[in-house]
Amino acid sequence: MLVLPRSRIDRALASPATRHLTVTDVGYFPAARDHGRRRSAIRETVVLVCTAGRGWCETPDGRWDVAPGDAVVLPAGRSHGYGSTVGDPWTLWWLHVAGEAVDDLVELLGTVPPVRALDDPDAAAALTAEVLRWMDRDLTAASLIGASGAAWHLLSTLPSAGRDSRSGGVVAQAAARLRATLDDRISVADLAARAHLSSSHFSALFKEQVGYSVLQYRSQLRMSRARELLDTTDLTVEAIGHAVGYPDPFYFTRQFTRVTGMAPRAFRHRHR
Repeated sequence: MLVLPRSRIDRALASPATRHLTVTDVGYFPAARDHGRRRSAIRETVVLVCTAGRGWCETPDGRWDVAPGDAVVLPAGRSHGYGSTVGDPWTLWWLHVAGEAVDDLVELLGTVPPVRALDDPDAAAALTAEVLRWMDRDLTAASLIGASGAAWHLLSTLPSAGRDSRSGGVVAQAAARLRATLDDRISVADLAARAHLSSSHFSALFKEQVGYSVLQYRSQLRMSRARELLDTTDLTVEAIGHAVGYPDPFYFTRQFTRVTGMAPRAFRHRHR
């Protein structure tokens, strides 16, 4: 556990390089039996990453269970509590952050519920470990900038995380399937059936967590891949359309033009 002195925090928050986000505290508690905290309010936002075991958290909005692979975001200025489950203590990576940009990040994430299912818990833990390594080195400006960068990276992964373990896993799996099978004609009904949900419920979850409907998300993925192929290969427009799931070249051209504002051939010639 590393905690910056208050005077060093104040200096960091006044520095152009770290005023937007400064890590004030960071730590790692393996199998943290009897671990817990209750606070009326603190100046920093608390981020917890659970990699094993189980725990709980409370805010004025309610109480939630925390499972392996979950992250918890507790905003500054609000009361909260959290702790390890008796009999199955959690392993926890954690940090506190402050700065001009933190409130905006927290607002983007939303804090009801405060628990989010991570797409890649190991990567989140590795980023927290990187923060810890930077701050363990020394308290120079360079080290605090390195810690801030790793914390930014960690926080930037949270908007894609699900609002709870089950729905987060369902949406993450569906998005991964769409990314892996651009040329597949898988439907919303197929994805919903795999998740054992109705099409309407699955569609609402997907849009809430990703920010786009399933069809919009798949269209974005396909057009991104099409742009890449136009830039990096000599494949015909017809072959590229087929590769990204549009067997009709005329329909592919219409869709590509609608999304990018120019036809595939014009895009290729312009960018070359």
